[in-house]
Parts: sequence; structure tokens; C-alpha cells
Amino acid sequence: MANVTDLQTKYSKLAQEYSKLRAQNQVLKKGVVDEQANSASFKEQLKQRDQSLRKQEQEMDSLSFRNQQLAKRVELLQEELAVREAKGKKGKSKADSPSQHSLDTQRVFDEDLQKKIEENERLHIQFYEADEHHRKQEAELTTRLQDLEKDSEQHQAVVDGLTTKYMETIERLERDKARLELKTQTLEMEAKECRMRTEECQQQVRRCQSELNSHVKQSSSVIQEKVPFNDTEFGDYNSLNVPAHNRRHQLKARDVAGQALSFIQDLVAALLNFHSYTEQRVHIYPLDSSIEPISPLNQKFSQYLHENAAYVRPLEEGFLQLHQSITEDTVTVLETVVKLKSFADNFSSYTNFLQKILPYQLKSLEEECNAPLGTAALTAKNQELQTDMKKVTSVFEKLQSYIKLLALPSVRQNAIPESSTSAVFTQLAAGLHSLHDAIKEMSKHYNQKATLEQELPTTTQKLCTTTECLLGSLGSLTSSTGKIATFFSNNLDFFTSAGYSPRGCKVALNPLQAESMLANKKKAAAYIHAIKQDRPQSVPYRDALSNRRILTSSTESREGLTQQVQQSQEKIARLEQEKEHWLLEAQLGKVRLEKENQRIADLETQLATALGGSPNGQAAAASTLSESHEEAEREHKTAGKETALCASLMGDEESREQLIKTHYMARVGELTTQLQISDSKAVHFHSECRALAKRLAISEKSREALSEEVRLANQNITRLQDELTTTKRSYEDQLSMMSDHLCSMNETLSKQREEIDTLKLGSKGNAKKNKGR
Repeated sequence: MANVTDLQTKYSKLAQEYSKLRAQNQVLKKGVVDEQANSASFKEQLKQRDQSLRKQEQEMDSLSFRNQQLAKRVELLQEELAVREAKGKKGKSKADSPSQHSLDTQRVFDEDLQKKIEENERLHIQFYEADEHHRKQEAELTTRLQDLEKDSEQHQAVVDGLTTKYMETIERLERDKARLELKTQTLEMEAKECRMRTEECQQQVRRCQSELNSHVKQSSSVIQEKVPFNDTEFGDYNSLNVPAHNRRHQLKARDVAGQALSFIQDLVAALLNFHSYTEQRVHIYPLDSSIEPISPLNQKFSQYLHENAAYVRPLEEGFLQLHQSITEDTVTVLETVVKLKSFADNFSSYTNFLQKILPYQLKSLEEECNAPLGTAALTAKNQELQTDMKKVTSVFEKLQSYIKLLALPSVRQNAIPESSTSAVFTQLAAGLHSLHDAIKEMSKHYNQKATLEQELPTTTQKLCTTTECLLGSLGSLTSSTGKIATFFSNNLDFFTSAGYSPRGCKVALNPLQAESMLANKKKAAAYIHAIKQDRPQSVPYRDALSNRRILTSSTESREGLTQQVQQSQEKIARLEQEKEHWLLEAQLGKVRLEKENQRIADLETQLATALGGSPNGQAAAASTLSESHEEAEREHKTAGKETALCASLMGDEESREQLIKTHYMARVGELTTQLQISDSKAVHFHSECRALAKRLAISEKSREALSEEVRLANQNITRLQDELTTTKRSYEDQLSMMSDHLCSMNETLSKQREEIDTLKLGSKGNAKKNKGR
């Protein structure tokens, strides 16, 4: 039943963990989907920013090219202006109108140039600011994308861990299910065997009842025919009968004595430790004997405590002798237990020892109260300990008187009336409980005193160690006295019951009757041994039943193992198929990864070559001044090609992202399906395990009920057999007595007949003589 409850608690814990993990899995799925959506939106924003950046780069390139053209035009104009100024200096004599016109033209060009320069500077500033803003946004988006990828990997690891855990849980549940099935089969077989044994026991009980009824009828007929009177009707006559030997009472008495011996040994060990550690404490506190001599009172007290083994050890030895004297072939009553007197004497000597050391204990505690640095609380605790020690000594004196009373019947017959014996045992049990309470109170006060002594500045480590040992001995003494008191109270009915007495009489057994009883027991055993015939050897009934049980269990275990082997083979085949499937999936995944890596490398190479071609075109445009228009057209063509290439790269990147997204969504769908299957399997296994647990509980209950019935039947059979044996023995004794009585009566009758015949012959002779006269 304990295994079933453990399995049920394990299954409930597993179900709770599974529900928690399932809820966490749902949250993680939602988080993964949200993060994937955020990642897709961030990627879309990154694409838009890249497109805007490329547009701005193209505009910047066009502006820089236009700026270069304007710079070249300004240089040409300046050269033309210089040439015209040189020509104007040579021919100042010419008309002023053309020079004035050239000056106005130069002024217009200068203003236009200044505006273009300012516009170019402004465009440069805008381009720089846009470039910086783009770089910052790109760095932020890259960092966020990396964080999202890490979160996605963590979620995937969590999902993988949960999947592994669910698989392990499922396998463990399958193993538990198989074990429970085997256990259920074994319990069913045991239930069948119990039913069969119950039926056999019932048949035996019926047979015994029929036999007993026939024996009772036969015995009653014999009694009516042969027994002239009933000697158990009157108590005076019944007290002369010898009671039957009670083997069960002897076994119980020996068992009780053995238990009491173990408790007495614990008590003796605790008392020895208590007196020894008390002696060590006297040498340490209040004065340390290693530093200065202790008081004469404590010296005398220590000397007496040193002799404690001479008074404590005999308690164990005396009770050991008492236990050894109780055997199966003896009669154990108060009148026959002679060794109880020696134990009572040893207990009296130990009680006298306690009375002798009590004044020294009290004076030693008073000396501790008068010690320097002693507190009022410590003095109060010492006074409480004095009261406790007086109480313990008085309880030992009370126990001594009760034990002496119990030992008196073995020395002098009829020392205690039968009605007073139970009262003495009851008072002894109460005294043991009082002893336990007194020692418990003394242990509590010693603990409080030790706590107060540790707070004193003069307390040494040696004193602390001795006090701890003393407290430990008091704890063991409290435990042993409590065990003895509980043991005596539990067996009080056995102590107060009359184990041996004639049937229908409560007269105490005397030693002569005990000797007669043992002699009759020996004679009966010798007679049974003499008439016992050797039976032919055969297989015992228990061995045959055990062999049959082994054969049946081996056959069933072989069938169960065959089923397990078949299930294991099917599971191995299924796992092999799954292994091949996942190996193919892994190979396909590797091929796809290699293709994707190759494709990414090609795209990166094309992108690098494409981005590296635009500065070369600009350098070629800057090297030739004469073909500026052609170079501009060429630059426009190159820019168009780059735009087309970037558009194609963007399309490939979108398709790759779409493939990756599709792959991960499919993977998530597969994992979700597997988790749902695992959920359904776990629920199914949980329900099966609960059903098996219920069946197991029912079978356990039925088995316990059957075992209880079998036990009761066995007890009834044993009781009936004991009664039958006792009845047979009493009838045989009565028949033997009646046969002896009949023999004596026949002899008496034959003697009386002979006397009558002789008297008749004498009377006839006298009559003849008288006639002759």
C-alpha cells in the first residue's frame, strides 16, 4: 500500500509539473511567434532604410558629380577671365564698353559660383547628418536582431528540453505501468492462493468441528457411565487437582522477561553514566581538584559515587538470572520464581545506596549555591534539583517495598492474598510512571541549570563537556524509565492474570503442585514419544505448496517476460524507423545549409564587387576633363546597373528569408503536433496508472481481508486443538483415576464376598454341631 501511495503521489506531481510546463510552453510559443513577427517587421524596416540609404548615396554621387562639373566650369571661366584680363591690359586703348561688359559677366559668374558653393556645402552637411543617423539606426537594428536571434535560440532550447523531459516521463510511466502490471498479476495469484487456503482452512475447521462433536459425545457418554461424581464442582475438591501445563503462558513470560531485561540493561547503563559524570562534576565544580583541593564533603561524596558500580551492576545480573530461570519446561508464578528474591535484594541495596548519598548530594548543591559569582537563578535551580533528588529517592524506596512484596510468595507460601497481588502490580506500575516523571523533571531542571552556568565567566570547557555528558545520561535515563513504565503498563493484564490454576478455580499454585505438573508433563511427553510411530518419508505439505507456487510463478513470469520481449522488440523497430527518418532529415538539413552558405557567399561576393565598381567609375570620370559628358552618361549607366543588381539581391534575400521562415514555421508545427501527441499519451498513461493503482488498492484490501480471515481461522484451529488436547488429557486423567477406583472397589467387594462366604460356612458348621448335640 505504501508503494501505491508513493506512485500516486509521484503521478500527481508529474501531472502538476506537466500542466505547468504545458502552460509555460504555450507562453513560450506565443513569445516565439511575437518575436518572429517583431523580427520580420524590423527586417522590413531595415530593408526600407537600406533603400533610402542607397537613394541618398545615389543623390550624393550625382551631386558630387555636378559639383565637380561646376568646379571645372569655374576653373575654365577663371582661366578665360585671366586671358581676357591679360588681353585687356595690352589693349587698354580700345573701347571701354566691351571691358565693362566682361566685368558684369564676371560679377554674375562670381555670384552664381558663390551660390553653388553654399548649396554644395549645405548638401554636404545634410548628407553627413543623414549618413550618421542611418548608421546609428543600422547599429540599433543589428543589435536588436541579434538579441531576438538569441531569444529565439533560447526558446528553441527550452522547447527541446521540454520535449526530452516529456519523452523521459513517458518512458518512465511505461516502465511503472509494466511493473504495476506484474505486481497486479502477482497479487491476483496471491489472492487466488489465499482463497484456496481459506477454503482448505474452512474444510479443516468443519472436519475439526465434526471430530470435536463426536469426541464430546463420546466423552460425555463415558463420563456419565464411568464418573461417579464431579470433583470440579466444589472448590475444596478442585484445589486438589493438578492444573495443566500452559506452554503459551511460559513463552509469553519468557518473552516479557527478555524485553524487561533489555530495558533493565539500558537503565543500568544510564545510572552508571549518571553517577560517573556526577563524580566528575564534583571534582570540577565549584572547585577544580587539579588546581586546589575540594571540600571534605565532596571528597566523601566522590568516594561514595565511585562505588556505584558495586550497587548498580547486581541489578542487571540479578534480572539476567531471573530471565534464565524462566524456560519452557518450568512453571512461572510468584510462588515458584525464586530468583525474584535475589533481584529484590539487589534493588534494596541500590535503594540504600541512594539513601546514603542523598545527604551528600544535597550538601554538594548547597555548596554550589555558596560558590562565588553564583546568581539567584542558579540558586533557585539548585533548590529545585534538591527537591527532585529527594523525590527520586522516595520513589525508589516505594518501588523497593512493592518488589519485596512480590518476592515474598517465593519464600513463604500464602504471604500475599490472591486479591492483593493485582493491587501490588498496579501500584508498581504507578510507581514506575512516578519515577519517569521525577527523572524527567530533574533532567529539565539540569538543562536550565547548565544554560545558566554557561553564562558565568568562570565556566571552563571541561565543566561544559562534563555537564553535556551528564545531560546526555539524564536523557537516556528518562528514555529508559519511560520505556519501562510503558512496558509494565501494557503487560499489566498478563502480570495480574492467573497463569496456572485448576479449571474453574482461582486458587494459587503451590510448589508441590508445580512439581507434580512438571512430572506429569514429562510422563506425557515420554508416553507420546513411546507410542509415536515413524511415518514413511514424503514431501511435506508446505514444501509441496511452495514448489507449486514457484512453478506457477515461473510460468506466469515467463509469459510476462515473453510479452515484455515482444513489446520491447516492437518499440525497438519503431525507434529504428524514427532514427532512419531523422537521419534523412539531418542529411537534408545539412545539404540545405551548405546550399544556403554557398548562396550567401556568392551574394556577398557579388555585392562586394558591385560596391567596389562605383569609386572606379568616379575616378575614371575625374581623370578626363575633355570627355565629361561621355563620362557622365557612363556613370549614369553604371548607377543603373548597380540599382538593378541591388534589386536582384534584395529579391534573393527576401526569398531566402521566406524559405527560412517557412522552414521554422513547419518545424514549430511539427513540434506542436509532437507535444500534443505527448500530452494525449501522458493523459492516457496517467489514467491507466490511476486505474491500475485503484485495482492494486482493491487487491491489497482483499488480500488483507483474506489474510485476516486465514489468521482468525488459524487461531480458531489452534484454540480448538488446545482445548481438545486439554480435554483429552483431563478425561484421560479422570479415566485413569476412575479405573483405579473401580479396581480398589472390586478388590473390596471380593474381600467382602470372601468374608461372607467364610461366615456362612462358619455359621453352617455351628448349626450342624448344635444339631448333633
